Amino acid sequence: MERAASAGLYVHVPFCRQKCPYCSFHSFPPQPGDIARSLAATQAQMRLAATLPEVRALTFATVFFGGGTPSLLPAEALAGLLAEARRLFTFTIEEPEITVEVNPGTVDATGLAHLRRAGFNRLSVGVQSFNDTELRLLGRIHRGTEAREVIAAARRAGFANLSFDLMYGLPGQTVGDWQTTLDRAMTLAPVHLSMYELTVEEGTPFALAAGRGDWRLPNEDEVLTMMAAIDSAVGASDLTRYEISNYAATGRQCRHNLNYWHNGCYLGLGPGAVSGLDGERRLAMADLATFCRTVAAGSPGWCESERLDREAAFRETVVMGLRMTAGVQLAELEHRFSIDLVRYYGATLTRLVAQDLLVLRDGRLFLSARGLPLANRVMADMV
Repeated sequence: MERAASAGLYVHVPFCRQKCPYCSFHSFPPQPGDIARSLAATQAQMRLAATLPEVRALTFATVFFGGGTPSLLPAEALAGLLAEARRLFTFTIEEPEITVEVNPGTVDATGLAHLRRAGFNRLSVGVQSFNDTELRLLGRIHRGTEAREVIAAARRAGFANLSFDLMYGLPGQTVGDWQTTLDRAMTLAPVHLSMYELTVEEGTPFALAAGRGDWRLPNEDEVLTMMAAIDSAVGASDLTRYEISNYAATGRQCRHNLNYWHNGCYLGLGPGAVSGLDGERRLAMADLATFCRTVAAGSPGWCESERLDREAAFRETVVMGLRMTAGVQLAELEHRFSIDLVRYYGATLTRLVAQDLLVLRDGRLFLSARGLPLANRVMADMV
């Protein structure tokens, strides 16, 4: 019941002005009429979901508008979706964390002010890089100066809780290039940073280019040096690492994502959105036309569902929890799943602790300083 009392609401906006060549998420440039159809169907899905007992049992503590590029929609449309959600669902008494992702080049000062007045209180800006050459390679539509302008405009609009994303390990990127982006980011006094190593996903244009040998990714030693540069830059600030890729000032951790990493309850709305309800994962139809028709016929639009057995849900919760620097609490896991973590993982856990990849201390299991850069390897063993 505690998890149901701090649920998250996710609203997926599947549209981008153009598809970035590294992106494998469900997004696409809208055709005429697509935005209006998607908005109407998402609102209808919202109303249908609000009637379900498993949704009525939830109290929402966070809202996150993601994509895609939510700021491709008019600010008035985003405000209308949020107002409808506030009307239909139960929210915590304390102020919910309400995030919207924006990309430079798709939102201006007027739009940001409208979003803040509508109740959005956290902004996630898709900066990725302050280097124009890197931005062109990534297929981004903005330039570094535009990213700085959006951040300044967001603060003027009243967004004190402001995050931005950066990427490293890019094709042709040097350690010096990454250091320059880091330095520029830190001069903007961020309260939250998400910094991700580029992953070349199968089926993307980047994967095809890599297969042809069009460019070279930084090698492992260069990437590790880039990670060390992050530690140095953050160490000189008031940001603290609280998750593998996320850093925040005190009280500015992303509560919505923390709910995911604790494997809590969440409702996903919009085409392709995922929900985690009552121990069941549900996937909405990704095809916009099919999603709209299905919702118009009175269905919430889910096309797939999966309910993990107790042990699989336990393992998933452990692996997701290890993304956080605080790790997982053994007593909490045993209370939730009636499984003793130390006994369950046995020799695997002993080996990972002996290799100084995991630390077991004071009733918690967490990644060591050595294990953090090797998190994917550790988690593969824990699955």
